[in-house]
Amino acid sequence: MPDLLLELFSEEIPARMQAQAADALKKLVTDALVERGLLYEGAKAFVTPRRLALAVHGLPGRQADQREEKKGPRVGAPEQAVAGFLKAAGLASLDQATIQSDPKKGDFYVAVVEKPGRATTEVVAEIVPDIIRKFPWPKSMRWGSGTLRWVRPLHSIVATFGAEGDEPEVVHFSVDGIEASNVTRGHRFMAPEPFTVKRLDDWMAKLEAAKVVADRDRRKEIILNDAKDLALAAGLELVEDEGLLDEVCGLVEWPVVLMGSFEARFLDIPDEVIRATIRANQKCFVLKDPKTGRLANRFILISNLVASDGGKAIVAGNERVIRARLSDAKFFWDTDRLNGLASRMPKFQSITFHEKLGSQAERIERIVRLAKELAPKVGAPVALAEEAALVAKTDLLTEVVGEFPELQGLMGRYYAQGENLPAEVAAACEEHYKPQGPNDRVPTAPVSVAVALADKIDTLVGFWAIDEKPTGSKDPYALRRAALGVIRIVLENGLRLRLSQPFLVSDAREWGEARLVHSRPFGDLHLPIHLIDLLAFFADRLKVYLRDRGARHDLVDAVFALEGQDDLLLVVRRVEALAAFLATEDGRNLLAGYRRAVNILRIEEKKDGRAFAGPTVAALLKEPAEEHLAAAIDDVKARVSKAVAAEDFEAAMTALSDLRQPVDAFFDAVTVNDADPALRENRLKLLDEIRAATRGIADFDRIEG
Repeated sequence: MPDLLLELFSEEIPARMQAQAADALKKLVTDALVERGLLYEGAKAFVTPRRLALAVHGLPGRQADQREEKKGPRVGAPEQAVAGFLKAAGLASLDQATIQSDPKKGDFYVAVVEKPGRATTEVVAEIVPDIIRKFPWPKSMRWGSGTLRWVRPLHSIVATFGAEGDEPEVVHFSVDGIEASNVTRGHRFMAPEPFTVKRLDDWMAKLEAAKVVADRDRRKEIILNDAKDLALAAGLELVEDEGLLDEVCGLVEWPVVLMGSFEARFLDIPDEVIRATIRANQKCFVLKDPKTGRLANRFILISNLVASDGGKAIVAGNERVIRARLSDAKFFWDTDRLNGLASRMPKFQSITFHEKLGSQAERIERIVRLAKELAPKVGAPVALAEEAALVAKTDLLTEVVGEFPELQGLMGRYYAQGENLPAEVAAACEEHYKPQGPNDRVPTAPVSVAVALADKIDTLVGFWAIDEKPTGSKDPYALRRAALGVIRIVLENGLRLRLSQPFLVSDAREWGEARLVHSRPFGDLHLPIHLIDLLAFFADRLKVYLRDRGARHDLVDAVFALEGQDDLLLVVRRVEALAAFLATEDGRNLLAGYRRAVNILRIEEKKDGRAFAGPTVAALLKEPAEEHLAAAIDDVKARVSKAVAAEDFEAAMTALSDLRQPVDAFFDAVTVNDADPALRENRLKLLDEIRAATRGIADFDRIEG
């Protein structure tokens, strides 16, 4: 079957847009072909700095013929209706239509329209220009006098179609004066002359001969392997960087790996600063000395051509730039250490954190206060937590972090170590930002944990206080990430921490008589409404966290629905115990009995317009089964309460399982809606007691399935 080859040749496409553009071209073209009945066997997109291409394999030569019946008006319908039918069906007269009978609707006209399939080349010539004109570049430009917008000036289009062994034909169309053809060009400098291509294999082979590696993955493989080989030959190791590899792959069509060097005196700078400098300014890889574990004074650069001098001039040019940039970095590093962290603290007073939340200095004061409150709860010395919280943000005002913001925290650790601050304080300077994402590690050192929790909780409470919460997909202050960070720190460190307490400490500046008006009870506390809403947000984030680990979100809902649930570790333990219980036969049967009891109770409460709340009246328990159930409920409630108080949730579930048999027996032997109103009310209250017994564990109303 024939194949389609499409190439869009232009000026350099920004590296960051290339992969997405290749995916978009493949999807847009193949979707359009399938929509028009042209199914294919396979498709692959290609992208280099100067070309975006697509090969579609196994296309039919033309569309299948179509036969369609169009139902018209009834026989004898008004002339206007008949005329409209003839026009829509493309008929000259009713003689070209047939008449069909319907037992209910009578006779009506039917037109049989046969539409022959079009050649695939015609379809391609129709869809591709529209795709090019509407291509979804993040940014585009218009040049010259044309109207086409493209990421960079578009120079030529290759469009060929044909089966293997045949001479493919050019798919003729034009876009803004650019005629599709079978002519392309190779490398800008090493093979600039035009040449003709046929199908994919011919296109790739001729491009290779013209110093262009069309396959993006193959270019990456060449760069990585050659860089490793060059490093090995020098007795060094390549510091791999997937993000940089993706970027440099998008900068070259013919990758040539070269090695440069810089003065050893720059190795006094921290490795991360050297790497950030060389990466950001020259898109080069750094090398490590396996003997020391530190960076070597060498780097790997990727050229886009084979130079006549073996790359000496290219290497020398990169060395000059890197030397200048490293000189700047060394100046920043030396200046920062000379001035010290404490000298930067006053500057925070003039820097606004948020117009409604005060200055950075005020925020640091809140973090310090909260870190001191949290320190005993996480096993950290209060004095060290206070010191760490005070200096943790100061590296934000250093020269190095100003130049390389991605090094915030890490540089704080270096500067703290250089000033001989306690090791726990230095570690907290770096680790209090963690975790930055779902795959980032959480801090485990107590001082780091205290400051990390204080930092994140202050952010969350502050933005909730001013009603700047995430909405839909918008989360400009990364509050979801902050909440997930708190959850991970608490759970992965096994911390017993009631969130409402640090929330209140953090919210103290807002707490007062005015806020009491907008508050309500929460367990044994009285919380402002916005903090209760923040705890609900944590419940949602915890559901996401646990769901990713295979837990059921409805069980998290069921536990959080109980009043005063703000100890995340206990919530998770309850959820785990509840899940294990519901997986047993006793658990499943008790849940079924519970639902039967609650359904009856709801129906009768709606009918009577009142609630039936326990306890029951012992004298009105007439049947042995209801006496047995009432006694079992009292026993189970006491055992569950004792087990929950001891945080023994498995024992609580064991106690709850003892309700299964008396609940089943009750429904088998007792009629709830007795003719005697007093007995009926007492039995409905007994059903409510079943609900009350389970509430010691979770809200069973929220359990699905």
